[in-house]
Amino acid sequence: MKKKIIFLIIFIAIGLIAFQISFSNIVGSSQQFTLFEFIAPIGGLIIGPIYGAISAFLVRGVHVITDNQAVDWVTIARFLPMIMAAIYFGTKSKKNIIIPLFCMAFFIAHPEGRQAWYYSLYWLIPVLAEFKKDRLIFRSLGATFTAHAIGSVVFLYGFGLPAAVWIGLIPIVALERGLFAIGIWSSYLVFNNGLEILHTKIQLKYLVKLINPRYLISKNFFKYSS
Repeated sequence: MKKKIIFLIIFIAIGLIAFQISFSNIVGSSQQFTLFEFIAPIGGLIIGPIYGAISAFLVRGVHVITDNQAVDWVTIARFLPMIMAAIYFGTKSKKNIIIPLFCMAFFIAHPEGRQAWYYSLYWLIPVLAEFKKDRLIFRSLGATFTAHAIGSVVFLYGFGLPAAVWIGLIPIVALERGLFAIGIWSSYLVFNNGLEILHTKIQLKYLVKLINPRYLISKNFFKYSS
């Protein structure tokens, strides 16, 4: 437990650094996506879904405090995408499909969302990916589209973006989330294989618990990682 908390602190520090590196603008907002979107989900598989969710929560919380953001329901709700992405990435449970399905229902229930209902079909991806969770790329796609589903619903109800905006976003989402999935996929491979190298070099027994042999490049890369 003590060693896991130490690694949690290290992972939070990495997350805080990643949060400072911008990746792209969020349409309809002055805010930006950062490299934190690549890092946050993988904590769910490295240190476990609970600790991964905690790390995502704390990093987002520190950002809210340091950025002097108003603490309203939209700000609080924006904690959820990365928390749920970490849980999705770190667990193999059919319960994971509940979140994207609920998001589809909430999106279509909104007057603007109803006019762009087919935008929410993207959230069938984490539902289908759940059945191919052994493949790292599907795990990554499921995690990023789970975050996308929650984030979209928060923005829809928080800012009331018109249907035309959501329809216009459809091709952009495909590119954006494809890049996020690749970023999550590659970030996990770097961490997992980096931990294996550290374990080999300095023989820290605890690191073995954090390493998933299925996703080591030297062993099962083409079978599970692609």
